[in-house]
Amino acid sequence: MELKTLEPNPAWAAGAYEETVDTLEAFDDLVYKVWGGDWCSDCRSQLPDFGAALDAAEVPAERIEHYEVDAEKNGPGVDEYGIEFIPTVVVEQNGEELCRFVESENVPIAVFVAEKAQAELGMPE
Repeated sequence: MELKTLEPNPAWAAGAYEETVDTLEAFDDLVYKVWGGDWCSDCRSQLPDFGAALDAAEVPAERIEHYEVDAEKNGPGVDEYGIEFIPTVVVEQNGEELCRFVESENVPIAVFVAEKAQAELGMPE
């Protein structure tokens, strides 16, 4: 099942996040695994902007996996990945976890992911 909350926010301003979009675009081997629920207020407020950032970075759909969970946090991959809070975004490279955004940080999901990827891997050439 697809998360409707991951549909890109049409009002999101890619120009305000140019460095983030460039970073997400540069890492063309990352897989984004997103757990959330359309019923969840945190997901409804955060995931549309993340979806817009992935869209602006032209991340192909086959590299974005989304998993809907119910109010008890039951759903695909929850046990395997230790999902307790949503939204949770796990970023993987070559099947290995690179970073994880869990529910809230002091920056938007896309910024968090881009900064972590760049810190861990440096910028691709």
